[in-house]
Amino acid sequence: MVFMNITFFRKHTASIITLFAVLLICGSCGDRGEKRIKIGFLVKRPEEIWFQNEWKGAQVCADKLGFELVKIGVTDGEKTLAAIDNLAAQGARGFVICTPDVRLGPAIMTKARAYGMKVVAVDDRLVDAEGRPMDVPYLGMDAAEIGRIVGKALHEELVKRGWNPDETAALAVSFNELETCLDRTGGAMEALVGAGFPAEKIFSAPVKTTDIPGGFDASDAVFTQHPTVKRWLLFGCNDEGVLGGVRALENRGFGAESVIGIGIGGSSTKSEFEKEVQTGFFATVFVNAAMHGFRTTEMVYRWAGDGVEPPKETATVGKILTKDTYGEALQELTLSQ
Repeated sequence: MVFMNITFFRKHTASIITLFAVLLICGSCGDRGEKRIKIGFLVKRPEEIWFQNEWKGAQVCADKLGFELVKIGVTDGEKTLAAIDNLAAQGARGFVICTPDVRLGPAIMTKARAYGMKVVAVDDRLVDAEGRPMDVPYLGMDAAEIGRIVGKALHEELVKRGWNPDETAALAVSFNELETCLDRTGGAMEALVGAGFPAEKIFSAPVKTTDIPGGFDASDAVFTQHPTVKRWLLFGCNDEGVLGGVRALENRGFGAESVIGIGIGGSSTKSEFEKEVQTGFFATVFVNAAMHGFRTTEMVYRWAGDGVEPPKETATVGKILTKDTYGEALQELTLSQ
């Protein structure tokens, strides 16, 4: 029997070695698959183009670096905490988040730490129970500086058009629940007043939601209170709020010749700038949402996989784009730069 087994082995040595090599390779492939890092990307308004572009940038990063990306919309606190549980059940090593409520910060971080997950906040900084910024890596806009860019551009266009300041007022469409929004509108006001625009002619329209309908309702109420104003400067926390104000003025018969609206973001203005006729939405400060998605996802990946902790704060800025120059940004939106 022993002789027969030795004879069999000698006869089939090549086949046995080949089979053994295949089994080793397959086993190695399985090990790599198990070690593949999984990262989540949670956003508060998944229907908005801004967040869709962040997801696109994050997916480019995942494809480039070879990790798995899980994209989840979290529109309220309950869904946010459930999403973290979901990610943990999937074995995710960390996540990027733009939370629907920054005051969820302590609850978010308690769960994340319990699961051993790395967290990077994007766009909106997490705050503690007293409203103070938490010690969580954050990437967002240099809000005050971007606001100053808006205010300066508004005043320059006002002067260029030769508007009479006595017939002109300005409106800040603001979401007062977010520090970054207050910084943006505050920066714009600072630049306007610094350039000589009267502070008493700057009004505020606090919004309940940061979309176009929210901007429309809040600004329309202010326009009703000031029926004698002939020309308006509009600015706000994002493009959508300003677009809401523009739509409200259009309903009142105000055209592009009597409205200068400048938003922030750039993701939601493509269709506005592609209209044949100029509207009251004059410009936007373009900020690359896709790059926000790419960079924050890469931060979590490097942190979870290589132990490279990201900086506590990373600030981005933007540039003014109008109907004539918006095309320059289209390639940036696809992360081609």
